[in-house]
Amino acid sequence: MVRKHIVAAGGIVVRDGPRPLIAIVQRRKDRRWVLPKGKLAADETPIAGARREVIEETGHDVVVHEFLGVITYPTRSAFKVAQFWRMQPREAPLRPLMRDIRAVDWLPLDDAVATLALPWEQAFLDGIGAHATKAAQPAPAAAAIAPDDPLSGRDPAASAASPLAPAAAPEDPGLLQRLWRGWLAPRRA
Repeated sequence: MVRKHIVAAGGIVVRDGPRPLIAIVQRRKDRRWVLPKGKLAADETPIAGARREVIEETGHDVVVHEFLGVITYPTRSAFKVAQFWRMQPREAPLRPLMRDIRAVDWLPLDDAVATLALPWEQAFLDGIGAHATKAAQPAPAAAAIAPDDPLSGRDPAASAASPLAPAAAPEDPGLLQRLWRGWLAPRRA
């Protein structure tokens, strides 16, 4: 039996400071604390989907930095493949949380790992958390985005870069998505 796969993306969102803090979100449906992430929309690039999901789930606009890795895990009906980037929030939240999210908390790395409900997210954050918090630096100031629609008219590749750590943008933004789909496609023997 071939199981379907779901491609998702999200962020390890780090608020810089003397003791960096990591954003985790509480789902409304089961009150579990998880990393901010979600499924990609049709024809959405992983980096754009990661940024969109983090904005929707944390309420913060973010600067996207380097790619951190992938988590793969089974769900009831499919395998989920979630890609993560290091991100930094830009100042105060710009919008309310989406309906699926009950709360956002900002915790030191060890507390965030301990609070996460899913063991694969705990292992992932434990493994890359030190790098993500060490790399965090103040995000550059940005022009305000209309609070009613934080994603309208924004080029994800342009907003995903900072002068400190530019995010890689392939010549063909759909290339990574096609590669992932090809890699995850069922193989015939």
